[in-house]
Amino acid sequence: MSFRYPLMLAVAAAACLAMLLGYRALHRQRTRALEAAGFTAPTGGWRRHVPPILFLVALTLLLVAVGRPQATVKVPRISGTVILAFDVSSSMTATDAAPSRLAAAQAAATGFVKAQPSTVDIGIVAFDQGALTTKLPTSNHDEVVSAVQRLHAAGGTSLGQAILASLTTIVGHQVGLPDPDSEATPPALGYWGSATIVLLSDGEDTGGPDALAAAGLAADAGVHIDTIGVGTVAGTTIKVDGYQVATALDEDLLTQIAQTTTGSYHRAGDAQSLDTIYRSLDLRLTSKPESLELTGPAVALAVLLLTAGGLLMTRWFGRIV
Repeated sequence: MSFRYPLMLAVAAAACLAMLLGYRALHRQRTRALEAAGFTAPTGGWRRHVPPILFLVALTLLLVAVGRPQATVKVPRISGTVILAFDVSSSMTATDAAPSRLAAAQAAATGFVKAQPSTVDIGIVAFDQGALTTKLPTSNHDEVVSAVQRLHAAGGTSLGQAILASLTTIVGHQVGLPDPDSEATPPALGYWGSATIVLLSDGEDTGGPDALAAAGLAADAGVHIDTIGVGTVAGTTIKVDGYQVATALDEDLLTQIAQTTTGSYHRAGDAQSLDTIYRSLDLRLTSKPESLELTGPAVALAVLLLTAGGLLMTRWFGRIV
């Protein structure tokens, strides 16, 4: 438990002690006055002290409430993690998906993000020949949409690097393919069954780590990869450094990557199939610490004690004070 104004604890303690000593002194003074007047001091037993004690506790609670007590509680939360891996290579500037492949991928991702509940944390990895985590997983989906809209295309394509960078973001440490010439055992990634990588690309892999081997690492860690193909199989041409370059959607590779991890392949324009990605997420039960304000309950309890003390004093002694 914590207090927004901790100084009030000292005030409450001092006031409680002062009221307790004051009540004791008042009780002794009344007893002596009655004895001096020739009367026998009333012996109401323990009932005489119950209402004053209730008043004392109630007033102390009210002073504590002024300090704004707060408790940190763990709230159960069903959650999952999705990494949107965006192909931002030069081929994504092709216009066989209107207005461009990248714009179509951004539209598909934006719709997907907006459809997710806040319990799903979403991060972004942008990749060409390399890959960079541009947004760590967060439940603030507005920030994710803004990051998606800022992406722009340049360079080649490495699907393998995209998968490895996404796994790095999920597990929290650098992930790479094991060296076939090394006898060292690569570090275990653990099991991340509540995480999914959504790979948005035209599937043209121009180099880098082997994409299917990287997908195998994801499968071993329990991470599903759903792939979203952008563009057309017939393809088109784009201009790169003054040269005309042919580019087309490689559905076969994207399908193989997805199937390696028991994921599925989707077309960017198929909104219904994109919705199945969320339904296939393996959500997990976690706990999220949240601050709980206790001022209201403290005041309510104090009022209840004051009321109880007043009723008991009226019933037992015919007066409130």
